[in-house]
Amino acid sequence: MPAGPRLCSAGMDEDTPQGLEIRHLRAFESVARLASFTHAAQELMITQPALSRTVRQLEDLLRVTLLDRSTRHVAVTEAGRAFLGHSVRVLAELDRAVGAARRQGTVKLGFGWLLPTPWAQDTVARFEHATGSSVDLVRTDDPLAAVQQEQVDVALVRGDVPNSRLRVVRLFEETRVAVCSERCSLAGESAVDWSEIPEWPLVVNTVSGTTGPWSWPDGDGPATIVETANFDEWIESIAAGRGIGVVPDVAVQRHIHPSVRFVPITGAPKIPVSLAFLPTANGPVLRRFVEAALAH
Repeated sequence: MPAGPRLCSAGMDEDTPQGLEIRHLRAFESVARLASFTHAAQELMITQPALSRTVRQLEDLLRVTLLDRSTRHVAVTEAGRAFLGHSVRVLAELDRAVGAARRQGTVKLGFGWLLPTPWAQDTVARFEHATGSSVDLVRTDDPLAAVQQEQVDVALVRGDVPNSRLRVVRLFEETRVAVCSERCSLAGESAVDWSEIPEWPLVVNTVSGTTGPWSWPDGDGPATIVETANFDEWIESIAAGRGIGVVPDVAVQRHIHPSVRFVPITGAPKIPVSLAFLPTANGPVLRRFVEAALAH
């Protein structure tokens, strides 16, 4: 077991043994509770000889015998029982202190549109379970701007991230689907090819959309572009028949509007999904969140 934090240092009470560490208390408490060096070593995930040495170090520091090893089962001595009660309280207070500190670590995750399913739910659960920290989900029209202005710690973004100031971690890719008004003739088609999309007026979210004129080589994109500035304007424009849109297929599962229909697209390039954050924000809590995000 690696050396833990010391419970004392020069200048502390002379009655407190120099060199007493948290690992000593945890080792002794585990053996006393389980009445077994073997089971305690398994619980602490260390070897039995290492556990025995740690307990012996504690006894040497205290100059008392805490455990009676002469019987078939490990027994706690009278001195050990007195020390055990205090040890349990110290360890409980320490665990509460660590938990309180960890709960102060909150990651603000910005997103401009639907979060991927089940990636978002799995990532949040995995991160919060592993760290005791929490994730605040922040909906914003421009996730990249929110990161740069430090309104959020990290943003989920779709498409390429041109800003070189941000650190980008690629997660996965999503399939594109077309979305149109239920009154549109495209709504009755079983599929549409990517090469046919430019034949329709294209409704584009210019702030955080994933598909726009930039998605085709110069001259090959749609002749008619309907620009909107956020998701609500975008989806209502499509529902009103102003044009069609192109979105990640996660939208199919979400019933985003009762007056639109989804049509699979063949031959479409997939949409990259990434996390973006400022390099200066790369603290331990954020690193753990990114690790959880990549474990999907």
